[in-house]
Amino acid sequence: MTDFKSSTLEIPDAGRIPRHIAVIMDGNGRWAKQRFLPRVAGHRRGLDAVRTVVRACVERGVDFLTLFAFSSENWRRPAEEVSFLMQLFVIALEQEIGKLHENGVRFRAIGDLSRFEPEFRRLVSEAEALTAGNQRLNLAIAVNYGGRWDVLQAVNRLLRDNPGLAGAVSERDLAPYLALHYAPEPDLFIRTGGEQRISNFVLWQLAYTELYFTDTLWPDFDAAALDRAIISYQQRERRFGRTSEQLPEDAGLASFSVADTRSAD
Repeated sequence: MTDFKSSTLEIPDAGRIPRHIAVIMDGNGRWAKQRFLPRVAGHRRGLDAVRTVVRACVERGVDFLTLFAFSSENWRRPAEEVSFLMQLFVIALEQEIGKLHENGVRFRAIGDLSRFEPEFRRLVSEAEALTAGNQRLNLAIAVNYGGRWDVLQAVNRLLRDNPGLAGAVSERDLAPYLALHYAPEPDLFIRTGGEQRISNFVLWQLAYTELYFTDTLWPDFDAAALDRAIISYQQRERRFGRTSEQLPEDAGLASFSVADTRSAD
């Protein structure tokens, strides 16, 4: 069982800095096209943005960061692009995990990894084991992930573990089997690239998440862009089904001070 509150069963804690940020990193291909470069150049540049955002989240005190790197529908893309992404994932694991570990970042991969090559799965397993004791930031990379897949695999695992289960299944029964069972529900969802849809990403967990859409393409998304998203989040009234009048007087989120957050390193 998770110790975190479900937004549909209880009222979660809400702080001035979102505890969990989930991001759809969209716009790599368009970034490259605007510069008359192949799409793969955008994906390579997008990895730089990942480094920047991970560092910024550590500095700002974000506890959980979930990045949508490759959806279960992305296999429909051109074969050469998919092949490059698979190679990029391996390169990123080989080059970045040591740095993440040195900086106290815990790494996880969520999604159906069975479709990937054994080498990739081995690197993921080693990276998760190496960083398992880190607590500064929990970084999840969603690969071959889909929100509907997540719910279905959770139901199937629940039934497998409880073959004699009879009667209604509760949310508390299902929660431990979800891919992000170890994390609080995202406080802030960010999608870059101008599109305004969730695209089958953590559907269950986004029930009461604040949504933020930006035209900024992912390779251009930097610490300042993250700050703008957090400021937008702080201007929201998080009611979780209540009225404004029911909120505590101190429920408003304090204004964001970048200077206060950059002392972490």
